Amino acid sequence: MDELLKKINKLADNYAGYTATNLSKLIQIKSLSTGEKAVAEELVRQMLEAGFDEARIDGLGNVIGRIGKGQKTIVFDGHIDTVDVGNAANWSFDPFSGEIKDGYVHGRGTVDQKGGPAAFVTAGRILKELAFDRDLTILFTGTVIEEDCDGLCWKYLVEEEKIKPDFAVITEPTNLNIYRGHRGRMEIEISFRGLSSHGSAPERGRNAIYMASRACLEIEKLNERLRSDPFLGKGSVTISEIVSGSPSLCAVADYAKIHLDRRLTWGETKESAVAEIREIVKDFDAEIRVLNYEETAYTGMRYGMEKYYPTWKIEEDHLLVTAAGKAFSGLFGKAPLIDKWTFSTNGVTINGFYGIPCIGFGPGNEVLAHAPDEKVPVSDLVAASAFYAALVYQI
Repeated sequence: MDELLKKINKLADNYAGYTATNLSKLIQIKSLSTGEKAVAEELVRQMLEAGFDEARIDGLGNVIGRIGKGQKTIVFDGHIDTVDVGNAANWSFDPFSGEIKDGYVHGRGTVDQKGGPAAFVTAGRILKELAFDRDLTILFTGTVIEEDCDGLCWKYLVEEEKIKPDFAVITEPTNLNIYRGHRGRMEIEISFRGLSSHGSAPERGRNAIYMASRACLEIEKLNERLRSDPFLGKGSVTISEIVSGSPSLCAVADYAKIHLDRRLTWGETKESAVAEIREIVKDFDAEIRVLNYEETAYTGMRYGMEKYYPTWKIEEDHLLVTAAGKAFSGLFGKAPLIDKWTFSTNGVTINGFYGIPCIGFGPGNEVLAHAPDEKVPVSDLVAASAFYAALVYQI
């Protein structure tokens, strides 16, 4: 195994420029959620050029590459949509240049999250060059609409494509650490119904803004007493939007709505989170709703799911985690840091809904996700491509 790992490291180093150039090409294609067509086609091209046995696009627009045809399956997943640039004045370089300079690839999506797919294309090329012939199917998925609705792509892959692998690796940025879980989340909307009256006589009405305001203060208190998990940390809730309506600016507001961003730690569920809010608004005329996402993909398919994304984690002694640790230490001569993400990933569906054992390992520092001047070290891309190839042999 030591000699094999040396070969993998050498090949990953040899292909450093190839990996960086592939990523640069992906970065030059703007690909917001539901607008990934061109970048998906480029990823298919790269997979076929690397010698993959198959590369195709499914009905939702996900890219599915394959090497091997064994009984067990491992998948490497990376989403190919990105958030937008934001205020362009905050960038010191063109967000879509894909410039390779000073040991980095620059641009929107280098960290979140096209660096992972670029690295796993190289991993596939390495496996083909090593004539990988174990009894294993290796899938590589470039998934869509993750930024708008994480996990929706994997709902489609499992339920429509009937893909349910034995193991999964999420290639979101981990700073080259091994991650084994993260908090879940959900989006909750509370609507308050009041009664309008003339602003000169507010006592005749019921002000929906006052109802919402009192609820907001209780939700602030709720955040302080939410449960905690030794590994994943504490649950949280915050109000991210408040809107209201009235017949006029000279009238009592008869409508108000607040939007909650709820992060769920281990042991918290959709039902428990809704019950906490129901207790807060029980004395108001209010409706609680867990929101739904439904949009049309670039393929023309309309698809959706409830905006509840379950918490997930796997244990540190799980086969997948230990295999990842062996691959890491064998390649890099040191023990890995086993940790968790602070944000949400496709793991909410892969493991949270479907129970597929899942870890994370990806190039780049997550602090640059959604930030200006996003860039990823070429050395991270090299390490990730070596790790993905080595993990396949460990599995």
